[in-house]
Amino acid sequence: MSASPADDVAGPGVVARVSAVLGAFGTAPAEGLTLTQLAQRCRLPLTTAHRLAGQLERERVLERSPDGRYRIGLKLWELGTLAPRGHGLREIALPYLEDLYEVTHENVQLLVLDGTEVVVVERLRARTAVQLRSRPGGRLPAHATSGGVVLLQAAPDVLDRLAAGPLERITPDTIGDGDRLRAAVALARRSGWCELRGHLTPGQVSIAAPVVVRGTPVAAVSVVGAMDTDSRPLVPALLTTARAIGRAVAADRPA
Repeated sequence: MSASPADDVAGPGVVARVSAVLGAFGTAPAEGLTLTQLAQRCRLPLTTAHRLAGQLERERVLERSPDGRYRIGLKLWELGTLAPRGHGLREIALPYLEDLYEVTHENVQLLVLDGTEVVVVERLRARTAVQLRSRPGGRLPAHATSGGVVLLQAAPDVLDRLAAGPLERITPDTIGDGDRLRAAVALARRSGWCELRGHLTPGQVSIAAPVVVRGTPVAAVSVVGAMDTDSRPLVPALLTTARAIGRAVAADRPA
């Protein structure tokens, strides 16, 4: 029996296809994606991408702008706020992140590790600070971010996978081989924090410290500034913030 057009959407692969569609927006520009761009990113036939996008739009998972571009819809954002790993952590950490922002007047982020990437749970952006590549809910390669490096110490299997390569070189300074990555993770473990200069975005420096709960890093706090920023005065405030969040999370989650 030949497959009907609806089978492209309703068949066994629907979850994987919907996941691919939604995942395509992880690095999408603010204005969204055209249908052709969406199909190319998902490696789906244009007709299949059109049917999937149409169904997701009717369910308010996607929104379509007047120029025909698709963006993530409010329904998905509403559901995303229910995720306990990010939402509960964000609610606990936010007051401490705000204090860190007031002390540093630099960009402040809260990150969690997910596979070989970090997810931005929260971001406080200073108007006068450097432009960030990240956005709340966005993903960044762990090996190119200070937050990712400090979190890889608690994920040896992920570190092994990344170290086996190849590693994407986002800038000329990005960690590009497994030995350098292992050395950076080892240094972060010894010092309690990590600094990367120009690894994700040229002209920027990021420093990060892990949020440790009962001996396990569960998130990272990072500060991002211009390349000429002296990170040394920022480190004590960063470490104090990460420790305070760790204690607050432990108190909220009894053993």
